[in-house]
Amino acid sequence: MKITADKIELIHLPTPLEYLPTLSGELGIELYIKRDDLTSLAMGGNKMRKLEYLAADAVKQGATMLLTVGGAQTNHGRQTAGAAAKLGMKCVIACVDNYPGEISANVLLDRIMGAEVVFQAPNGQPGQQDKLVRELIEKYESQGEKVYYIPVGGSNDIGMPGYYECACELKEQAEELGIGDATVIAATGSIGTYMGLFCGLKNEGSTLKLTGIAISPFDASKQDRLTEYFASVKKTYGLDCDADPSEFHIETDYVRGGYNLPNEDVRRAIYLMARKEAIILDPCYTGKAFAGLLDMIREGKVKQGEKIIFLHTGGHPGINTPHHRVEFERELMDGITIL
Repeated sequence: MKITADKIELIHLPTPLEYLPTLSGELGIELYIKRDDLTSLAMGGNKMRKLEYLAADAVKQGATMLLTVGGAQTNHGRQTAGAAAKLGMKCVIACVDNYPGEISANVLLDRIMGAEVVFQAPNGQPGQQDKLVRELIEKYESQGEKVYYIPVGGSNDIGMPGYYECACELKEQAEELGIGDATVIAATGSIGTYMGLFCGLKNEGSTLKLTGIAISPFDASKQDRLTEYFASVKKTYGLDCDADPSEFHIETDYVRGGYNLPNEDVRRAIYLMARKEAIILDPCYTGKAFAGLLDMIREGKVKQGEKIIFLHTGGHPGINTPHHRVEFERELMDGITIL
């Protein structure tokens, strides 16, 4: 039973599902990649699927400005800026984070697309982000704007259908390729992408399995959030399925220190994908998830010959953030020849 929800078409769908022959041979698995880095707008990425639905709600409410939140180099912020530009809206990205020291990577793209980026250094006080959002909404609405707030990652009930739709795409594509028993691997942060996939695959009766790889610490509160989020979207969209908490499969052992921290294993995974398949991953989400998948293969959690669909959620501008770029430069200079 497909769900219905209003959306504004901003991107070209469906995205490709591609077989990766070289890596498949090297890793001993049957590896495919779902190219949601190719969602076209604002250099692509998974958040655009959610933003098609969130933007429709914003337009319905007469909004003139989109306001969202995230870290200093938020991919979701960049894609929100793209949606706003496409729709003729203003955009503000609120970051409770330290200014990265230069206008680069996603911050550069945000500004090129006309978005304002507001940095506020973390002060350790609870509710800092919510307070900043309230202050910004008050500021801009006092100037005559109608502000539409989008939570981190676009991960709420309104954005969920974006990845429900992706699950439907995957079900059809996998069946056409004869890999309907594959496992989908997805980087998991704000949970919205995972929840949309989970609901879509389960509610549509797909035989595909789903595993999330956490890219930041995944504590009991996030486990509880999964259950609460499912209950909310089930009620909102009248899903036919139920879900036991044990059905949410999130691998939590591959966080590698924390969110968006430079890590040698992640860089090695990025090099492997790039040098074998010419596909660029990012150091925050997809590179970390792919490094986790490589660990799972070595540990036997993923068996030899198993069919795997890796979800590429985009984010490659993150390679150019200052704290990652210095590590790439240190490791890659030996291949640079200056005559």
